[in-house]
Amino acid sequence: MPRQYSITAEAVAQERERVGGDIDKVDIARVVALDELELRAVGASDVRLKILAVSGEHNDDHAALADTVNIAELRGGKMYPGNSAVGEVIEVGSDVSRFSVGDVVVTHCIGQPDPFGYPLRIWAYDQPDSIGWYGEEAVVEEWQLIKAPLDCGLNLWEIAALPLRAPTAYHLWRRGLGIFRLKVSEEQLPKLNVLSFGGGVGELFLMLAKDAGHNAYFCSGSAERREALAKLGIEGIDQMAFNRFASKDDNKAFNAECKKLTDGAGMHIVCDMLRGPVFAPGLACAARMGVNVSAGWQLSTAVNYNSAGASTKQITIDHTHYDTLQGCEEATALYGKVFKPTVHNEIYSFEDLPRAMREMHEAVQTGIPIVRVAKDMPDSVKGLLD
Repeated sequence: MPRQYSITAEAVAQERERVGGDIDKVDIARVVALDELELRAVGASDVRLKILAVSGEHNDDHAALADTVNIAELRGGKMYPGNSAVGEVIEVGSDVSRFSVGDVVVTHCIGQPDPFGYPLRIWAYDQPDSIGWYGEEAVVEEWQLIKAPLDCGLNLWEIAALPLRAPTAYHLWRRGLGIFRLKVSEEQLPKLNVLSFGGGVGELFLMLAKDAGHNAYFCSGSAERREALAKLGIEGIDQMAFNRFASKDDNKAFNAECKKLTDGAGMHIVCDMLRGPVFAPGLACAARMGVNVSAGWQLSTAVNYNSAGASTKQITIDHTHYDTLQGCEEATALYGKVFKPTVHNEIYSFEDLPRAMREMHEAVQTGIPIVRVAKDMPDSVKGLLD
């Protein structure tokens, strides 16, 4: 049987007990465990994949921490994580028309689309019976795959960084810009100031803003990531200079820095997680008519803010999740053209995936964490392994 990583409610409970309930001390590598799984037979509309590489995702972090909900428990006590992957097609069902054996594909994480195409559930998280891609092989339906743009100029690891993050950033950017333009036309203000806080989605969000001709600012504690984005014309702000916003004085100092960088205007569009330490400074530095957009729920499911102050400044706060199937296709077409992700300087082995997840949680990586799953790669990607 193929090897596959799993997360169990029992492992979550044992680790919680080990650290006395202190979630900050949880070691994710003790929760994500190597397992085996017999995959279902390939049906008429199914595709069987050999997984080549995957990226670490914060959904998996949440599953291991059970910090927002105990999703492993809700899934019956055990789940198989992995929201994002690159794979080689090794078998197709009789009704499959878009893919052939030997094709290299990327996944998206939509588990169940709503009537408008947006996800009601996320694959390998809250979609019932979904099996994630932190394994050696997978069986999925044809609609869950997109042909990988192997000629886009990115290497395999950079391509593996994007299947979940690119559609998220693509949707966030179009939502943020669209809301702002509803309030302020391009004729009134053609060039905007756009800020994002450090992370894979955030850096892609800023690549879209920069490509559209706007001023882009990346607030991150990672010097390596700031340096990588500076090469693309995106100005870095050192988050550590403001003590990761530990106090009101830090927030005030950050706001003053943003005003200085933007000639007093502030940030017209801000991408953050609308929770935790970056929410207050992100809201404070917003320009009049500004828009604050977010995806995910890292650290908390609740948001508190001064709605009267936001109303006075005409600030819009928008919660988003993930793009449609069409949006995922459109985002994939931007690989290498707009999206040039920063990848962590170590490509982890499959056996080291739990360590990769732990180090992602600890925020010590220099970029997006990538795990090489397949030891033997198909000829079609051997030139993309540098």
